[in-house]
Amino acid sequence: MTTAKPARRGDLLDPRCPTRQLLDRIGTKWTSMAVKALAEAAPAEVRFAELRRRMPGISQKMLSVTLRSLVRDGLVARRVEPTVPPGVHYRLTDLGLSLEAPLSALRTWAETHMAEIERNNRLADDIDRPADEA
Repeated sequence: MTTAKPARRGDLLDPRCPTRQLLDRIGTKWTSMAVKALAEAAPAEVRFAELRRRMPGISQKMLSVTLRSLVRDGLVARRVEPTVPPGVHYRLTDLGLSLEAPLSALRTWAETHMAEIERNNRLADDIDRPADEA
């Protein structure tokens, strides 16, 4: 009988830790928007064109790149219908659904504090600007 090894936990402060690459992928605005759009549709599947409509401002290429990454990581499931043209459907996996809560908290924090951050940026820009430019 073999015993399962405990899941390896990352250490963000270790420069060799793959957690850094994972955070780079899931920390983008497009990933956050895609997860939100798919979570709002869950458990239903969403076609590519519908997902793009739910994500204003994203290009077809960027959505393709984002979805490819999410599928590769196991956060999104992709199903292709053998039609002409092929119908491609996406849905969050259980792992992807587990990502929605922390991303939602981060989106809420950003929306709540956006004005304060912008105010701080303006103040910092004013301090950094030479007096003759003011």
